[in-house]
Amino acid sequence: MVSPNSSSVLIVDDDRRIRDMLGQFLTERGLIVYEAPDGKRMFSLLKSTRIDVIVLDVMLPGEDGFSLCRRLRLESTVPVILLTAINEASDRIAGLELGADDYVAKPFDPRELLARIRAVMRRIGGAAVVTREQAIYTFNGWALDPRRRTLRTRDNVLVDLTSGEFDLLLAFVEYPQQILHRDRLLDLARGRTNQAFDRSVDVQISRLRRKIEIDPAEPQLIKTVRSEGYIFTADVSLESPERGS
Repeated sequence: MVSPNSSSVLIVDDDRRIRDMLGQFLTERGLIVYEAPDGKRMFSLLKSTRIDVIVLDVMLPGEDGFSLCRRLRLESTVPVILLTAINEASDRIAGLELGADDYVAKPFDPRELLARIRAVMRRIGGAAVVTREQAIYTFNGWALDPRRRTLRTRDNVLVDLTSGEFDLLLAFVEYPQQILHRDRLLDLARGRTNQAFDRSVDVQISRLRRKIEIDPAEPQLIKTVRSEGYIFTADVSLESPERGS
C-alpha cells in the first residue's frame, strides 16, 4: 500500500494564495507538490510528471473543473479530489458521476484535505511511487539528485554547486514554470539546510546561472520576472533512483 508521505499531489486552482497555502502545508507533511493555475498547465504536467492525486478547483475561469474532470477521465485514472465554494448535493453528485474520487467544500481545513488525500491513496493502493528524497529531477539534459546533492550534465559530468546554489535549484525544479518570489525562494532554501544565506537570492542565482545557462547574460532556464521574482522555464520530470543511479 502506498504511504501518503510518498505521494505527489497536483493542486489546480487559479487562486495563487490557495496554491501557496496548500503547497506549503502539504510539502511540510512530506508530500511532493505541483501547482497549476488552469487545465492547460494541468495536462502539461501530467504528460511530464508522475502525479498520484489531483486536487482540482471546480470554479476555474474558462474551462471549469467539471469539464476538466470529464476530459481527464478519457485518458487517465489518476484520483481527483474536487474543491468548490458551493456545497450543494447536486454538485457533489455531478462531480462524482464525472469520475471524481472525493469532494471538499470551501472554506476547508487543510488537515481535512490531507486526510482525504490519504484516504484516496489507501483506497487505490498500488506500487510505491518516487518520494521527494528519492526523486531525481531531470530537465534539458540535466539531472539533479537530492539524495546525493549532485547535479550532472547530459554527459554525466558532475557540476560543483555550493549548498545555497543547490537548494535554490532544487526549489526551482520542484516548482517549475511558476513565479517564485524572493521571500518564497528563501523560505524553500532555508527549509532544506536550516542555514541562513549570507548573500542575497539575486547573487546566488547569478552564480547558479553561470553554471547551468548556455549564456548567463541571456538566461533561458532561470528568468527574471520584473517586480515579481524568478521563474524556472524548463519542463521537469521525475525519474526513479534506479534509473538515475
